[in-house]
Amino acid sequence: MTAIIDTLQQQLGPDTIEQISRSIGADPGTTSNAVSLALPALLGGLSHNASNEQGAAALDRALGDHDGSILDNLGGLFGGGGGGIGGAILGHIFGSKRTTVEEGVGRASGLNGQQVAQLLMMLAPIVMGALGRAKQHSGLDASRLPGVLRESAEKAQTQSPGGGGLGSILGGIFGQH
Repeated sequence: MTAIIDTLQQQLGPDTIEQISRSIGADPGTTSNAVSLALPALLGGLSHNASNEQGAAALDRALGDHDGSILDNLGGLFGGGGGGIGGAILGHIFGSKRTTVEEGVGRASGLNGQQVAQLLMMLAPIVMGALGRAKQHSGLDASRLPGVLRESAEKAQTQSPGGGGLGSILGGIFGQH
């Protein structure tokens, strides 16, 4: 199975980055950098949550609500339509560590806290959509989720500019869960 990060990178091309940039009020270069830092955080958080049987089963159930159709209409998400669902997803992924993750991505990317929060709220439904599409089309299930997420998080981490520093921040966060 292709790593989820590959699907996400296909979705987050230059035109999409431009739309996100306009939505959060940042330049495309900084936004692109922030996306490449935020994806490992999101995938790492999901990987951590799915690392036990109960967490994997809960995520698998949640993917029933995320069929991947959001990937066919990202413009609606960037127009402000994803904040509520994105915020809820972030709460499930990061819990009480959400602010710490936002601060880490902000420090590493140069975006301010509000921009990072908006960015993560946009990216969270996209990540869940990619996972939901993999569930529908590739038979991704609770038994395979931990491995797929771990592989995708590791790949995203290695592809992230300066991701090593962010990785140590995130490792500390997820290790404290």
